[in-house]
Amino acid sequence: MAETAKGRGARSNATGRYEPRTSEAFDDGWTAEDAEVAPLRTTLTPETARTIIARNTSPDIGFDRSINPYKGCEHGCIYCYARPSHAWMGLSPGLDFESRIFFKPGAADLLEQEFCKPRYVCKRIHIGGNTDPYQPVERELKSTRGILEVMQRFNHPFSIITKSVLITRDVDILGPMGREGLASAFVSITTLDRKLARAMEPRASTPAKRLEAISRLADAGVPVGVGFAPVIPGLNDHELESILEAAAKAGAITAMYVTLRLPLEIKDLFREWLADARPDRAARVMSLVRQTRGGRDYDPDWSQRMKGTGPVAELIATRFRAAVKRYGLDGPRHLLDESRFRVPASARKQMDLFDAA
Repeated sequence: MAETAKGRGARSNATGRYEPRTSEAFDDGWTAEDAEVAPLRTTLTPETARTIIARNTSPDIGFDRSINPYKGCEHGCIYCYARPSHAWMGLSPGLDFESRIFFKPGAADLLEQEFCKPRYVCKRIHIGGNTDPYQPVERELKSTRGILEVMQRFNHPFSIITKSVLITRDVDILGPMGREGLASAFVSITTLDRKLARAMEPRASTPAKRLEAISRLADAGVPVGVGFAPVIPGLNDHELESILEAAAKAGAITAMYVTLRLPLEIKDLFREWLADARPDRAARVMSLVRQTRGGRDYDPDWSQRMKGTGPVAELIATRFRAAVKRYGLDGPRHLLDESRFRVPASARKQMDLFDAA
């Protein structure tokens, strides 16, 4: 499996939880040297969709509407909380999640149609709340780019989060909208250790490139923050202060963090990865993780699932509060202007033609 999964995060591809039959890999004694193993290639599948804006009522999420241009994510982050969603499509949250990517070919048109509805009420939209809007396939498909172009035409406020330097491609949109109070961005940095990042987030931008993204966004006038997410006790938590300091020096003005979450299949995928990538500290990491979750691998309670509870979680929170104050990342969150939303005349004409048809 190591050869098959080269450049991937998950070490296995267990059957999705909704499937009536399951399959399991086993060691038959053959090794990679005995036969050529084809590399695991990414496949792209167009998805027919009637809507583009997803809505949620979760009390611990800071937005109630979002757009995810892609399902699945080629970055392959082993800890990704979106992995279990692939099971809804009969696929594995393991290697399938990072190699079988779904996209909406008409995403920009769907968004424009939503904005043109007479009863549409403008409110900030978050882009990338589930999977990364700037994963590698975005270079080819430009789905996120099309969505941002619609946002700009309608003066619609949005926030966006990524761990890819590819976001800087769109500074021609993000810059002007950021300066006008219509856009803000977060860049997620989990470690400054290039080797750990390569193992944990194999196809995401390097830590240095993410700091570069913060700098370029800030220089363009975009209010940009850093997300230290997830905090993994015993693995990357010691980097909290150094990451926030580096991000502040690069131009970040705010920060957030989330403690590692291991719902559903992620707990087994993460344990498997940890035993392979960091066997020397696997037992300690899982012990500390359980200490933040009431003795379990995960506690889904909305009141504490983002930060955890107990002495370990409290220490992380205390260190975070001190660090954001020390590095000037504790200012108020940047509020976006929701009053400037307008349906442009060109869009009205297009919708008139659509209605007439």
